[in-house]
Amino acid sequence: MATKGLFITGTDTDIGKTFISCHLLQEMVRQGKSVAAYKPACSGSVVNRAGKKIWEDVELLHEAAQSKEPKNRICPQTFDLPLAPDRAAKMESRIVDESLLIEGWKWWLDQVDYLLVEGVGGLLSPVSENFLVADLAAQIGYPLLIVADAGLGTINHTLLTIEAAEQRGLSVAAVLLNQTCSQKDDSASYNREDLASRTKVPILGEMPYCSGGLLPDAGDFLDFDWAALFCETVQATQSECQ
Repeated sequence: MATKGLFITGTDTDIGKTFISCHLLQEMVRQGKSVAAYKPACSGSVVNRAGKKIWEDVELLHEAAQSKEPKNRICPQTFDLPLAPDRAAKMESRIVDESLLIEGWKWWLDQVDYLLVEGVGGLLSPVSENFLVADLAAQIGYPLLIVADAGLGTINHTLLTIEAAEQRGLSVAAVLLNQTCSQKDDSASYNREDLASRTKVPILGEMPYCSGGLLPDAGDFLDFDWAALFCETVQATQSECQ
């Protein structure tokens, strides 16, 4: 079976893409699925307790997928500064290798049944000199899962992201709201309903706030059939996405 994929993007940076990706990966692993993660580029290194430089997103994805592959297969291009990869590379007198963005993804094809690709920042964030996240998503061709803040402002941000995706011919599989703050604002109780009335894209629900680690009870999130969102290409029929 050819590898089916899903491209995770967001309405902004720090919206919880890696958080959602990890829970999705963990659940598919729990179900016995052959799944892996690919993040084309990552910036913003930190030093762990052992004094080793790491990229937290890569570490989390590697652990969640229970990957046996080297971490540079999950993310072949890393940069130290916490900036968009293109800018971080320039500040480090480097460049983002655009061919490797795609070649790194192609390496995974037929290695696993399901591949989750996580972008950087929002859909129009720059990855390289010539690629926005949307351009990379178009080349890869997987449907998008848009992670959006559950709070105030999400209707505007989410609809803009959907519109930008559709104008570029990208398929949007679904939107997932993520509670990024411990305290809900007044809009959070209504945003799912209000979004659903303004777009045909499925609004899967809301991921509850978690300060870190595994959710004690993810409820409906873990009950969703995530594998059904994965497709071989953006042109895949519904039957190919199961």
